[in-house]
Amino acid sequence: MKKYNLGIEATLEIIGGKWKALIICFLMHGKRRTSELQRCIPSITQKALIQQLRELEADGIIGRTVYNQMPPKVEYYITEYGKTVNKIIDSMCSWGRDNIERRQNQGEDIELLNNNFETVE
Repeated sequence: MKKYNLGIEATLEIIGGKWKALIICFLMHGKRRTSELQRCIPSITQKALIQQLRELEADGIIGRTVYNQMPPKVEYYITEYGKTVNKIIDSMCSWGRDNIERRQNQGEDIELLNNNFETVE
């Protein structure tokens, strides 16, 4: 039997880490191929991206469609269950924007590149 001290542990087990929330955020805006996700997150290695996608798929957050064509085509998308994390991701984006603004106001040289992309209706 798996035990958690707090519910947030179960949440972080699914969406925690450096890349998962970013992947979810990009997929909330529509289906993406692996190469598209790689371009959206240029600092992620292909190995890390594939691993994160596999974990998110195993947890039911994302799904994938494999097209029988040459060259092979695979698209990833948010599942209905995955859409339930939307509020969490939006809250994280909002807090991050506020944090960046606070740090800018304190004189830090920091910039938010994709400010309009984050919010999902």
